[in-house]
Amino acid sequence: MVLLVQRLSKLYHKLENHYHHHHHQAEVDALSASLQAFRSDVSNCVNQLLHPKPGSEILSFSWIQRCFELLPVINKAFLKLVGDIDYPLSFWDVASLDEYLNYGLHLLELLNCVTSSLSHLAQARLSFAHALNLVESSPSTAIEHLKAIQSQSSSKDLKGLVRNKEGGEGKLSSCKERVVHEALMEVKSVGLWLFGVVLATLSGETKPYLEIKQVIVRFNSALLIDVDSCVFEVMVEKGETLKEVKELNSAANSLVSAILSGKTSDAAMDFGGKLGVFEKEMDALEKQVDALFSSVLAARNELLNGVWQRKQ
Repeated sequence: MVLLVQRLSKLYHKLENHYHHHHHQAEVDALSASLQAFRSDVSNCVNQLLHPKPGSEILSFSWIQRCFELLPVINKAFLKLVGDIDYPLSFWDVASLDEYLNYGLHLLELLNCVTSSLSHLAQARLSFAHALNLVESSPSTAIEHLKAIQSQSSSKDLKGLVRNKEGGEGKLSSCKERVVHEALMEVKSVGLWLFGVVLATLSGETKPYLEIKQVIVRFNSALLIDVDSCVFEVMVEKGETLKEVKELNSAANSLVSAILSGKTSDAAMDFGGKLGVFEKEMDALEKQVDALFSSVLAARNELLNGVWQRKQ
């Protein structure tokens, strides 16, 4: 009888271990599938940038707007993943919360950098508008204000701005925590990359883009390979710059030539049309940046409030 009880006990423990092993494996498989679905969604979003809208092109105002449109979409996909794996922010390790909060802070700082770049373009726009008003009354003064928009060199160290302390991955407390960590690395990689591209496009310098590339290389994300290869070719290898700046500079040069030859009417009309498009596109981008700043700030404050309540 004792022997029978012992055998039954061993069998029970064996079955229990078998059940827990398979239950754990099923959970791991489900988490892995959720993470893969998230990565697929983000990859599809990012690769849309390879296909500019008709009449547009890579490194244009409308393309920059599409870059910014991706930020809330990717964050929404991340929060969907968090919901799918049933792992709300209140369950997260402190390290992951810090990472997410710091990312929000980086976005706010980078949006301020974008605003600075837009201010530089706005000053050039005002100078051009002033020149257009002086074409008839003071041609020589108009020429002085028709100097091409120059690239804006930035003294800001983006690598230092967005650098984070290393480590944290080895201290993850659960499988769900690891999924959140890996997904957050993808969100950061794509988000920071987008800002590197946008800042480089607006400033006319490759430095912001190349600096951010150095920062995100440690995230080891495969999601950016195709689109980054395309941007690198256009921006670095071919030396392309913002489409609307190129067109406006070209129209300004034509107007200078027309002023010197005494035949300004057609060139002035063309320049005025290009300037109008430039102003309209810039205004739309400025509004988008302001709205994005407000949205990121509100989301970060809400998260901070939740963290504060959790500590109570």
